[in-house]
Amino acid sequence: MALVFTGPSMGSREASLRTIFCFLLLFCLGCKCLASELKATQTAVLKVDASPQLARQIPDTLFGIFFEEINHAGAGGIWAELVSNRGFEAGGPHTPSNIDPWSIIGDDSSVFVATDRTSCFSRNTVALRMEVLCDDCPAGGVGIYNPGFWGMNIEDGKTYNLVMYVKSPETVDLTVSLTSSDGLQNLASTTIPVSGASNWTKLEQKLVASGTNRTSRLQITTNKKGVVWFDQVSLMPSDTYKGHGFRTELISMMLDLKPRFLRFPGGCFVEGEWLRNAFRWRESIGPWEERPGHFGDVWHYWTDDGLGYYEFLQLSEDLGAAPIWVFNNGISHNDEVDTAAIAPFVKDVLDSLEFARGSAESTWGSVRAAMGHPEPFPVKYVAIGNEDCGKKFYRGNYLKFYNAIREAYPDIQMISNCDASSSPLDHPADLYDFHVYTDSKTLFSMKNTFDSSSRNGPKAFVSEYAVWRSDAGRGSLLASLAEAAFLTGLEKNSDIVQMASYAPLFVNNNDQTWNPDAIVFNSWQQYGTPSYWMQTLFRESSGAMIHPITITSSYSGSLAASAITWQDSENSFLRVKIINFGSDQVSLTISVTGLQARVNTVGSTATVLTSSNVMDENSFSNPNKVVPVKSQLANAAEQMKVTLAPHSFSSFDLALAQSKLVAEM
Repeated sequence: MALVFTGPSMGSREASLRTIFCFLLLFCLGCKCLASELKATQTAVLKVDASPQLARQIPDTLFGIFFEEINHAGAGGIWAELVSNRGFEAGGPHTPSNIDPWSIIGDDSSVFVATDRTSCFSRNTVALRMEVLCDDCPAGGVGIYNPGFWGMNIEDGKTYNLVMYVKSPETVDLTVSLTSSDGLQNLASTTIPVSGASNWTKLEQKLVASGTNRTSRLQITTNKKGVVWFDQVSLMPSDTYKGHGFRTELISMMLDLKPRFLRFPGGCFVEGEWLRNAFRWRESIGPWEERPGHFGDVWHYWTDDGLGYYEFLQLSEDLGAAPIWVFNNGISHNDEVDTAAIAPFVKDVLDSLEFARGSAESTWGSVRAAMGHPEPFPVKYVAIGNEDCGKKFYRGNYLKFYNAIREAYPDIQMISNCDASSSPLDHPADLYDFHVYTDSKTLFSMKNTFDSSSRNGPKAFVSEYAVWRSDAGRGSLLASLAEAAFLTGLEKNSDIVQMASYAPLFVNNNDQTWNPDAIVFNSWQQYGTPSYWMQTLFRESSGAMIHPITITSSYSGSLAASAITWQDSENSFLRVKIINFGSDQVSLTISVTGLQARVNTVGSTATVLTSSNVMDENSFSNPNKVVPVKSQLANAAEQMKVTLAPHSFSSFDLALAQSKLVAEM
């Protein structure tokens, strides 16, 4: 292209140059915009071979949940106990001790409180002594109050069950109230007479709330001068899940994931920074009043262990999930038991299995029966430690546990902490742990991690996975897309990957020790992060039939997909899941061959998880900002075109006219 300038005027020549420059600039910008528009929509073809001979059944156990006592997930979380430090043991066994979060009503001239070791419970000997000093006490009385875990959620019309142990040498009237955090709003109140006696008395009372307050407290007051002792003060809502002590709305969110297993109780919580603070199953069973509780020194808070070994087994049953008991193998973060001295720990674990599986007449099975569950719990999986593979005594200790359990319970599947995804183990195992916390790009690229793993030997248990840190936020759309892609790889490799679970499951908004998490809650609200909602699109995968797929596209490096057939109680479906991890829209052609049934547009749906910004998160103020949106799939067919939004996870369920599929052929 030639540009010719004419005319004698320097000014007009400069003006012409400016005009031409602007024209060229606009031309270049236009070309760039045009190129951008041409690039904005990618094309791809996804082929699914649904023929029966190439289908393979996914393990029934593939997707489940992992619960760890972290972020106050249990204490102040799914365990519905409203009183924090109910037994006054959190300050330690030496008295006087810190009674936090308990505090006094009145001042030091009217009331004096201190812990002593006069409890009637031998395993938790600390109690609280309250001496009322005033002859003419204030009208409302003096006493103590407990704010629970960042405030108690008290709701109008609901009933709360109070249990407490009291001792007083003289007759005294105690007023028990549920009030606002400043004590000015009274939601429920009753006066309980206590007969003067030298023995402890168990008091039980139902309190019915006449108002709602999300940050309430429990207070116990009196106007009478004298001394009263308190111990094991409990306040539980009457509407816990199945009456088993669990917070109903949080259990509902767990149930919505349709988990096939429950791994518990950790995690690092199992190990402890030091063995003296590790989770001890024996101390977490029996009557709740007699449990000593312990300080979880990894996550830095006290638990009364009302949510104990028995309750975890009960929770597994309530969820319809297989229990996976992760036990301490004599190793913490900072100390280890020499293999030569591990025998008592081995016996302890064998006793825990008898507690779960033994008959009601056995030594430990009878303890379980006395707690209300005469039938055994079907524990068929145990993990020998948590993330301990590199520790000095792990392999020696592991073999001691492995051999003893194999002899006593040959059917129990044992899980090693050592990764066998790229090289074989040097010890026997049924499964091995695989943990991954990384950034989104890395996890997306890990969708092929198990492609080259040996098909012989133990199966993989991906017991902890999540996008973490830099681009995870408090649970971003981006994180969920990478995780979804990773899970399609686990589906594809489910011949050697038997189980997988996200971590962590819960976070109390007041204790954000670890972010992100699947479910965020406070005393009265809860919401799922995008990572939670992503998992709901995999809940039908366990036990389904998986089919081979191929993706053809120059954009395939930003796509991940899988295809399964599954059935509900009435219908059968072919589900095609595809993740668009890139920033371009994709025109996708889905081509299905080998189906044994006709696709029915009636009942076929498309479900899409996306948002306007890839870093979008959910929150209490906007809990549904990033959630799956479901619509009818009017063009459902074996050959169809769909559009994938940038940064999206799409799930297409093609309803099949025939109800019986490959699984029954």
